[in-house]
Amino acid sequence: MRYDFDWVDAFSARAFGGNGCAVVHGGAELSDEVCMAYVRETSLVECTFTGSSETADLRVRYFLASREIPFAGHPTIATVAALRDRGLMTGNAITLETGAGLVRVTVAGDMIEMTQVAPTFGARPDPALVAAAISLPVEAILGQPQLVSTGLPFCITVLKDRAALEAATLDLTALADLGTVLDADGIDVMEPFIVTLGGATEEGDTFSRLLMAPPSPPEDPFTGSATGAMAAYLWRHGLMNTETFIAEQGHGMGRPGQAVVSRVGPAEAPSGIRVAGKGFVLMRGTVDLPNAD
Repeated sequence: MRYDFDWVDAFSARAFGGNGCAVVHGGAELSDEVCMAYVRETSLVECTFTGSSETADLRVRYFLASREIPFAGHPTIATVAALRDRGLMTGNAITLETGAGLVRVTVAGDMIEMTQVAPTFGARPDPALVAAAISLPVEAILGQPQLVSTGLPFCITVLKDRAALEAATLDLTALADLGTVLDADGIDVMEPFIVTLGGATEEGDTFSRLLMAPPSPPEDPFTGSATGAMAAYLWRHGLMNTETFIAEQGHGMGRPGQAVVSRVGPAEAPSGIRVAGKGFVLMRGTVDLPNAD
C-alpha cells in the first residue's frame, strides 16, 4: 500500500532544528511490526500514523523503534504541522484521539499548542539510583526525582547546574535497576528527563536532555511529552514562579528546540499543561508499506 508522508522538524521554525518525526497519513491501519520497522528505517526516535476516529477529529498512533506508546509531544506538533501543510486541517483547532485520551491542539499563527492531560505524580525513587543511571554523583541532583506523566511517564530529575547536565551519560545497567523500581506497578517507564533551571540561551528558562536506551537513538533532540511532565513537577515543587515559561532542549546536539509552556489551573494541581511550538515540514513524499493483512 502507498501512503503519503511528511517529515517534520518539530519545536523548530527551520530545517534541521528541534526533533524530526515522520507522519504517515492513513497509516493507523498498519500492523505494529510494520510501524516499528518504519521507525527503525527512518532512524528517528518516533513516528506517527494517522487514521479515522469515532471520538475525535483524527486518530494518531505513536511508535518508537521498539513499541507503541500512548502519547508523545513532538510527534503531536509534527502531525498537526503536516496536516496544515497539506490542507487537511480546517480551522484553528483539532482534537486527536491518542492512547492517553483526547488531546486538544490549537493553532495561532505559526505556533501549534497542545493541551496535555492533567499530570499524575508517581514514585519518588532513591536519588542515588537516578544518579547512577545518568552517571553523575548524587550531589548533582537538586531535590527529589519523581515519576510524572502528562500522557507518558518520565522520571523528572532536576540538576544543580548546566555542567552536570552536559556531563550526564546513560548507564544501561543502572538504568535497568532504576526501571525495576519505577516499573513496580507495570507502568511503561521512560528514561530520566534531566533539567536545569536557566535556558541554553538568554531567552530560555529551562534546559533539558533526554538520554535514550537502544534501539532508540542515544539522545532525543526535543521531548514535548516530558517537557509537560517537567513543567508540572517544577510548578508543584515551587521551582517555577511564572505561569508561562520557555523550555529549551537539543542545543548540545546542534538541533536547538524551544517550547512555550503554560498551565491550566493552580500550580499544585493543574488540570492540564499547554506546550506550544513551531513545526518545519522538511520532506514530503510517498512510502510503500505492507498493510495489516
